[in-house]
Amino acid sequence: MTQPSILLDGQPVPFADGQTIMDAAMAADIFIPHLCHHPEFKPQGSCKLCTVKASGRYVSACTMPARDGMEVENNSPDLNDKRRTLLQMLFVEGNHFCPSCEKSGNCMLQALAYELEMLSPHFDQFYPNRPVDASHPEVLLDFNRCILCELCVRASRDVDGKSVFSLSGRGIDKHLIVNAESGRLADSDFSWADKAAHVCPVGVILRKREGFAVPIGKRRYDVEPIGMQVERLAARSAGEAYEDCGEG
Repeated sequence: MTQPSILLDGQPVPFADGQTIMDAAMAADIFIPHLCHHPEFKPQGSCKLCTVKASGRYVSACTMPARDGMEVENNSPDLNDKRRTLLQMLFVEGNHFCPSCEKSGNCMLQALAYELEMLSPHFDQFYPNRPVDASHPEVLLDFNRCILCELCVRASRDVDGKSVFSLSGRGIDKHLIVNAESGRLADSDFSWADKAAHVCPVGVILRKREGFAVPIGKRRYDVEPIGMQVERLAARSAGEAYEDCGEG
């Protein structure tokens, strides 16, 4: 029996029953830009960077089931232009200052901006007033960099069974919070051993006293562009820990 396949940018890509377009692409070492996707968690399609055109319709690759014979467009000028616009909005909505950021070179947001040739922020900066929580003995939380991907929320709830994090507010006021009466991480049962400590794609969750352990220029995305690291991104489903960038 012939294995079903999709036609991704003209290339036949096989898939197994129940797999999404993203699953099939990653298994075939084909990169589809994404931020909120993680192979261990149920997809929710919140960042929209993985938007592809499937049979003429714009869909999220992480949530759209693959169907035999489906024609999918991924790496096109039109789609990459839309992704650049989404990235530009993410950069101005938060406080992202890459040259001084401890996560520079290990940040997926920054790496995707390079990958998609985002040369300027384009929109006016929002400069939101966001706190830094240094109350925990092991971990610093810098809410300025949060992109609302909910990976820490899902990891804490679905893997750690703690529900340390959640999102509060709506629209432009939506923000990440700690589920403690005080709102401080120190007053939760969060631990560096938690899955939630290792899934942030940017620089919100940082371990104290380990800053810049890997020199700038030798970090993951300094060495190789994110588009060439599909195998490593997919390996997260096998539980591989990437301590250098906090993406277990």
